[in-house]
Amino acid sequence: MQFPVHALAHRPLTVGAVAELVDLPAASHVSDDFDAVDAEVQRRGWCWEESLVCESFRTADQHVLCSEGASPFGDPDARTFLVFGELYPVDPHDERLANESWLYGLMDRWQEQPGWSGPRPCTAQDCEAVLTQAAQAVTEHLGALPERTLSSSATVMTGPELTHRIWRTPTHALILGPTADNGPYGYLTHLQLSCTPLDCGPDLPSADDEDGLVDWINAHIDW
Repeated sequence: MQFPVHALAHRPLTVGAVAELVDLPAASHVSDDFDAVDAEVQRRGWCWEESLVCESFRTADQHVLCSEGASPFGDPDARTFLVFGELYPVDPHDERLANESWLYGLMDRWQEQPGWSGPRPCTAQDCEAVLTQAAQAVTEHLGALPERTLSSSATVMTGPELTHRIWRTPTHALILGPTADNGPYGYLTHLQLSCTPLDCGPDLPSADDEDGLVDWINAHIDW
């Protein structure tokens, strides 16, 4: 049975957007000084983003980029997250939360961004289609299929089981999948590509160690 989803908004992930994210740790270092960061933001054609996810950026491709540091530029130790989709999952066990109409207004904000669209209502299959397209962009940029693929809902507050995919560079983990929303509301779910240092967690578990893979993913994407 497919888990229902109230609403989905997304902006297709491009090879160029993947490349920009992967290149951020090795980019020219920009200090946490506001004026220095602002100059780099403008140079890249980005802008500041406060309404969708607090203290984040909107890239030139209209994705939302979050970083645990004030500057995501040239910091190899920072965790960075590129949000290309947002979904409002149905919680069949909590009728109050599942029918909070104000959450549709928050989804409207995502869907109103340039180039964003999405069905309402939809299913987990719709979300998987968005993730599959994004995975193709990551694979094309890296020239490699994901090392691990896992279907799980362990990284979200509520919602359907969706596919997580893991790639590694020599220094960073790239994790594509659903993640609990770090925005001002907490109940929605990001579809994101994260780029985080490999040393955030232990060695990558084997493909048949589902619990170990969930722990490994959370160690890298958790703030």
